[in-house]
Amino acid sequence: MNGNLSLLDYIIFAAYAVLILGVGLWVSRDKKGHQKSAEDYFLAGKSLPWWAIGASLIAANISAEQFIGMSGSGFAIGLAIASYEWMAAFTLIIVGKYFLPVFIEKGLYTIPEFIEKRFSTNLKSILAVFWIALFVFVNLTSVLYLGAKAIDTVVGTGDGSMIIYSIIGLAMFAAAYSLWGGLSAVAWTDVIQVVLLIIGGLITTYLALDNVTPEGGVMAGLKHIYNVAPDHFQMILNKDHLEYINLPGIAVLVGGMWVANLYYWGFNQYIIQRTLAAKSLRESQKGIIFAGFLKLIVPLIVVIPGIIAYVMYMSPDGTATIDGVKEAFVSADGINNDKAYPWLISRFVPVGLKGLVLAALSAAIVSSLASMLNSTATIFTMDIYRPYINKRATDKQTVNTGRITAFVAIVVACIIAPNLGTLPQAFQFIQEYTGIVSPGILAVFLMGLFWRWATNRAAIIGVVISMFIAGGLKLIPDFPWMHQMMITCVATMVVIAFVSYLQNRWMVDDKGIAIDRKTFTTSTGFNIASYVILIVLTLLYVVFW
Repeated sequence: MNGNLSLLDYIIFAAYAVLILGVGLWVSRDKKGHQKSAEDYFLAGKSLPWWAIGASLIAANISAEQFIGMSGSGFAIGLAIASYEWMAAFTLIIVGKYFLPVFIEKGLYTIPEFIEKRFSTNLKSILAVFWIALFVFVNLTSVLYLGAKAIDTVVGTGDGSMIIYSIIGLAMFAAAYSLWGGLSAVAWTDVIQVVLLIIGGLITTYLALDNVTPEGGVMAGLKHIYNVAPDHFQMILNKDHLEYINLPGIAVLVGGMWVANLYYWGFNQYIIQRTLAAKSLRESQKGIIFAGFLKLIVPLIVVIPGIIAYVMYMSPDGTATIDGVKEAFVSADGINNDKAYPWLISRFVPVGLKGLVLAALSAAIVSSLASMLNSTATIFTMDIYRPYINKRATDKQTVNTGRITAFVAIVVACIIAPNLGTLPQAFQFIQEYTGIVSPGILAVFLMGLFWRWATNRAAIIGVVISMFIAGGLKLIPDFPWMHQMMITCVATMVVIAFVSYLQNRWMVDDKGIAIDRKTFTTSTGFNIASYVILIVLTLLYVVFW
């Protein structure tokens, strides 16, 4: 079967597009006599229920980076890459228990706003500009490019001829409802998108497993890939593994993985924004836990397919003979791991279902793009436009500025995306280079949240020095970047503590946050669910150690 879709596939995909646009525009409508306020547009009127928050968190998170990049890493490394997903479930518990109570109590719109309340406006503005640049030049562009690359393989011939058209189509689709409706449109369509992407992902995994052996059968396929590729079912890599530099053994449990996850899930605007839009703190925490449970099943739909493709490519004894599998992954630059997921779709998903799976893949891409656009608009409008450009902005002016910002961001990303070229193991690439700046920023947030003595001057010095520390460590040959992240984060916290001591001699900073045990009290339901997640994680690591 080639990558082309049938008429039935196009009809199914068109139905998905109409459904998403219809729901997005319907929830975006202005109620009679009611002008959409800044809170309506950027925080969905603080009305989101727990199930919408949890679904939206996963929809915002799962994008082309996971479906394409993480499947590619599954092809190259194996199940070890799933540590990002499974440790994220643990991280979400920490975010829900220790971060959200402070964020929601302070009534935040944006993460930079926390920096202003805790440290200074100057530091907030610096970080706001940094995040806008990161969203536009890294996040939006990479999701657009990887998503377009996948669609080019599934719908076209995989030669890159459809990438430009796919980039424009994805951008227009995401902008069509998110620019007008804001977070309400993003969050409520995410509920549909996450159902689609999970169902579509499971269909792809099921069909690929069913075709990995000549006899067929999902359980037979799962047993086969486990038996013939045992090295791809190791969660903790040893120092002799070729990919140890990317996933350095035990550091995925007690080292730099925590820096990546805490930064992403706790202080990333396009992720945390939907939790700030909850009806209440308890509702937000329930949404976080729901997302944690969904995270446990994500590797089944994004990592296992990569391992299946690897087994098909290597074709050990007992594997079904598949025409063209060798040629599918070989490029001028070597083996193209990131073709794993789109190739499985184009090769094994039948007519009709292929339209549904393409809709699921598009849902993952479009939901992430919409979230990033909304968060870019929120940060620019609330942290730059209102404080510096128009301090007396009306709600109408504020909302319109948000829409214009999102439009400019997606246009810039569309211009840059085609120039990204081939990124081997794209997921790892993005993690590595984001990791140069994230440890210092995480250190500032952690010290600001939990250490009342931290000063503004110390925070600024810490962030600046962290760049030099990370840069210096990156020059060390064959030094795992996860170790670099942990060392940079800890060293930055030491710098902040030392400078704070020199400045205030252990006097509590005026903006220090007073917290006590009551601040972090959670419901019985939250606690029970957290223990269930931790038990499941323990079993997974024991089985696949």
